[in-house]
Amino acid sequence: MSSTPFPEQSRSDVLFQLLQQLLAMPAMEVNEVIYQTAQLIAQTFNAEKVDVFLYDPGSQSLIAFGTSVTPMGIHEKAIGLDRIPLEQGGRAVDVYQTGQPYLTGQAQHDPHELAGMKESLGIKSEITVPLSVGTERRGVLLVSSSAPHAFQEPDLRALESVANWVGMVIQRAELSEDYANEVADHARRMEAEKLMTIMAHDLHNYLTPLKGRLDLLRRRARREGQETLARELEVIDQTTLRLNRLVSDLMDVERLKQGVFALHRQPVDLVQIIEDVIPIWNTSEHPIRVQAPASFLATVDPDRVQQVIENLLSNATTHAKPNTPIRFKITQEQRTDGLWAVITITNQGQPMSTEQIRSLFQPFARGAQSQGLGLGLYIAQQIALAHQGTLTAQTQGEKMTQMIMTLTLPCDLSVSPKP
Repeated sequence: MSSTPFPEQSRSDVLFQLLQQLLAMPAMEVNEVIYQTAQLIAQTFNAEKVDVFLYDPGSQSLIAFGTSVTPMGIHEKAIGLDRIPLEQGGRAVDVYQTGQPYLTGQAQHDPHELAGMKESLGIKSEITVPLSVGTERRGVLLVSSSAPHAFQEPDLRALESVANWVGMVIQRAELSEDYANEVADHARRMEAEKLMTIMAHDLHNYLTPLKGRLDLLRRRARREGQETLARELEVIDQTTLRLNRLVSDLMDVERLKQGVFALHRQPVDLVQIIEDVIPIWNTSEHPIRVQAPASFLATVDPDRVQQVIENLLSNATTHAKPNTPIRFKITQEQRTDGLWAVITITNQGQPMSTEQIRSLFQPFARGAQSQGLGLGLYIAQQIALAHQGTLTAQTQGEKMTQMIMTLTLPCDLSVSPKP
């Protein structure tokens, strides 16, 4: 082999041609981009083998996602040297871990190179450079030859430039693939939501007369002294109510998406709403400790605010550690943009990650312990926003999770302290 891979043309011309070929690649999956890249580099460097190794966290190995279709490259895959566990070491692993490039023309005498590379593949010349995608080091680019001193220092610098270009090409392919997946996921979600909306309307048409019929049967059973039957009908009725709530959530999502979600504001006492809801969720396992004034007047939609509070208490009791209290607090807060009511619900439980908090208020987002469709917190936040307020979540320390709802208040708010 020649002492340089660029015998006929100037190095800059050849590298420019390679760059044009890399940038001209059509949109395709990342693995296909990496495969094609390995072939182009092998042709450009007149190499017997080119590998694009990327780190795989699952196996803690460098895996050749792209290898040149050359006799040496085919042999490498056949004997399993296209996968290099980090613990096995070798020059490719060294370059990945340190970020320092490697050049040799006598690999057969390098005690730090893998025996398989030297003996099974007969490699004598190598250039290995780190491969970064964005700001993250993701693997290495490896060019090999069985001839001694096949590559020189200028070839190392050239491959470093190529590695930068390859990183940009991979990043572009990953972004394109992510976007295509997001578009496909969005289309699937839209179709699923459409079907669920149709189902919700159909179920609503059946549930309304069913609920009326159950009420009639329960009253008749009690009138005739059939208490066992009345209790069984009560259980069925509660199940129907839960199903009706799911249907209502689905219909609320449709209203929100169509922009026809309406509020019916009126002056109400927030403390009264809280007192009506608390007994439903107050249990010996999760007692609810309330800190609130005697009264707290605000102009809101009472049914919708009650729906938010119920959802927040349901979430808190679901995710709280056993035998821990739920703390409920409502306060008045003066800010630069006016007066606000701040409702805070705190539970002790597994802290949420940043990613969990980010997706918490997305429709159809469900936790491991969630029941239902994962719509409650999404609708709750939309109700708060419709009141020109907010609903957020945060983790306090390692064990406390808080849901915080804020509502704008009129300047003439009346808050009565407890006597």
